[in-house]
Amino acid sequence: MRDDEPADLAAQPAAGPAAREVDAAPSQEGRLERLIAAQVRRLRQAAGLTLAEFATRSGISKPMLSKIENANTSCSLTTLARLADALDVPVTALFRGADDQREAVFTPAGAGGRIVARGTRIGHDYTLLGGLRGPHKRMEAHLVTLTERSETFPLFQHAGTELLYMLDGEMVYSHGGSSYTLRPGDALQLDGEGVHGPQELISLPIRFLSVVAYGASEAAE
Repeated sequence: MRDDEPADLAAQPAAGPAAREVDAAPSQEGRLERLIAAQVRRLRQAAGLTLAEFATRSGISKPMLSKIENANTSCSLTTLARLADALDVPVTALFRGADDQREAVFTPAGAGGRIVARGTRIGHDYTLLGGLRGPHKRMEAHLVTLTERSETFPLFQHAGTELLYMLDGEMVYSHGGSSYTLRPGDALQLDGEGVHGPQELISLPIRFLSVVAYGASEAAE
């Protein structure tokens, strides 16, 4: 409605939950068509094809390709196969992004959960920065802070591969039969099945990022 047109209040839908549900429905209608349209256009342009060239290669008319790229039509399986063949991609590439329900974990600064672990009693602080659960659990990240010297240190052994990245301080870290002196900017990647842990705290406080990555079978366990 233009600004200069009088408002017909009687014709307006009633506000409330029912009205919101009606408004929400069109956002899902045609979602797959819009997704395919965007993917076809992107792949065509990446291949350097004009619409005319694409029509010749796919055997689909220019008007129909225009409709597809503007999400004005639904593609049959045959049409999808022709599009994929012409673009030299699998048919599944045209649906990339359709399953958009993906997990993410955002942890603001200072808001990570505190974890009680083996080193907590001797001044080691573990802050969980994020870890997906369920079938998508492949990684877990902690910020570890060491503030007290000790004669004994906890040793760790777990499934997966671990990456340590030093942020502050200096320490000697052991893994298996080897020792590594870690300073800010140093990284150590290790097999978690090998016994590992701090061996000597040289310069306090020490802060490092610990990221453990799991395989599919390890995550399921």
